[in-house]
Amino acid sequence: MIKGDSNPYNFLILAYFMKVYIAGKIWTDEEREILEKIDALCKKLGLETFLPHRDVGFAKSINDAEKIFKADITEGFKDIKLVIASLNGLHVGAGTAWELGYAYALGIPAAGIKTDESPEEGFEYLSSILIASMPIARSFRELEKMLKRFKDKKLLQKTHTS
Repeated sequence: MIKGDSNPYNFLILAYFMKVYIAGKIWTDEEREILEKIDALCKKLGLETFLPHRDVGFAKSINDAEKIFKADITEGFKDIKLVIASLNGLHVGAGTAWELGYAYALGIPAAGIKTDESPEEGFEYLSSILIASMPIARSFRELEKMLKRFKDKKLLQKTHTS
């Protein structure tokens, strides 16, 4: 039972509650579409999501930075069990890299998806740190398999190396 809770069955809800933070660049329609595709996949698998551009919005100017930080990080990371990051493009976004590092520091596992090239081909732009810190899917099908394993309480395993 949860302390202060009179319903002894609420622990079952908590046991199956799994919230995913979806990280990635948000400035183009294509970048947002990839994040929304990740969101749809998570929901298909019964996972709750936090999607910053949907749940918080965009910074219109530097004056919004503190508000966005508080909403995305201070509030957005509450109850997060996994971070999924879109790694497409020539460089990972600064915010995405920060979110992944923050998750790592908190002990929250992460998984990446890079569909525009393999992690080996993008090694120079992804960095050894990102590649070594999480498995990286090369397709949405591969990401779905990773998420199913995670949901089944199995460890996320790297799938991009032989």
